[in-house]
Amino acid sequence: MHNIFQITSSSFRHLYDQHFDSICRFLYFYSNDRMVIEEIVQDVFVKLWEDRDKIRIKSIKTYLLTSARNRMLNHIRDRNRHNLLIEKWVQYEMEKRQGEECFDIEDFSQKVDSAIDNLPEKCRIIFNLSKKKNLTYRQIAKQLNISVKTVETQMGIALRKIREQLISLYPR
Repeated sequence: MHNIFQITSSSFRHLYDQHFDSICRFLYFYSNDRMVIEEIVQDVFVKLWEDRDKIRIKSIKTYLLTSARNRMLNHIRDRNRHNLLIEKWVQYEMEKRQGEECFDIEDFSQKVDSAIDNLPEKCRIIFNLSKKKNLTYRQIAKQLNISVKTVETQMGIALRKIREQLISLYPR
């Protein structure tokens, strides 16, 4: 198919010079982003040049404006889709973090204290000397006149019982 206009390098340059600014002004109805507008207009002219032997154009101005408008609408659609995906991702991340961060620390601390209070007496004393008084296992063993191995064993029991009690209160 031959187009009504014979597009040669000189006629193409003339079309470009004649219509570039008016197409840019037309696209300002859709966007104020000058760089996007100019890029779209450039793409329209590149496509016109590439397809010059295949397309049949009755009105060059209508062809250029329609091509530019369609490319701009596609750009807006793609940008909106991209923005929607980003928005969904941000919302997902916020909900995920909110779930991780949204618990009452005071309530949790009270439950930990309650779990410690429920430990057998020897376990509770050793645990409190280690965690609240910051004593080493060796210092605890010396103070209570027991072996370091006994301190280790009692701390293991204490931590397991506290963990079990907290897990039962906060099931997944």
